[in-house]
Amino acid sequence: MSVNLAKGQRVSLRKGPGGSLTVVRMGLGWQAAPKRGLFGSRARKVDLDASALLYAEKTPSDVVFFQHLESTDGSVRHTGDNLEGGSGAEDDEAILVDLLHVPAHITQVVFTVSSYTGQTFAEVRLAHCRLVDETTGLELARYELAGGGPHTGQIMAKVYRDGEGGWEMQAIGAPAKGRTFQDLLPAIEPFL
Repeated sequence: MSVNLAKGQRVSLRKGPGGSLTVVRMGLGWQAAPKRGLFGSRARKVDLDASALLYAEKTPSDVVFFQHLESTDGSVRHTGDNLEGGSGAEDDEAILVDLLHVPAHITQVVFTVSSYTGQTFAEVRLAHCRLVDETTGLELARYELAGGGPHTGQIMAKVYRDGEGGWEMQAIGAPAKGRTFQDLLPAIEPFL
């Protein structure tokens, strides 16, 4: 059963009694909003990019994004860059996290999305970020990007060690300005 996450909400990624998740997929989907003009409306391509930043406590250790599709240790993998979005119903970009193989010194993985082409989120609709149990295909949590806005980046969510050998997820949903994950680094710091 999926949980619709509100900004700041946390959810445990432990399965039922005695079980835990092994591989999760953070999916990002979006659709370009139609722009009205003199000759009707048409959608302009919007290139959103999903990134995963691996932190050892509050220190950046590695990053996975469209130009570096796999973490150095191989535990986090980006499935590829989508340059224009889709219907908004499916995942247009995805990042897989093998929780069992994330190195012990990595305490959190922060997921961001940025508009590489520079359009604001006001020009995007039906955007979502979701967490899926990759083993079963079940959606565990979903965060809808509602409301658009004048920003070009978003600190979406993070998965982090819970101190008991498991992982939790926190929906962040913080707007930011930037076209790349590097531009978003200062905006990530308060959430570490």
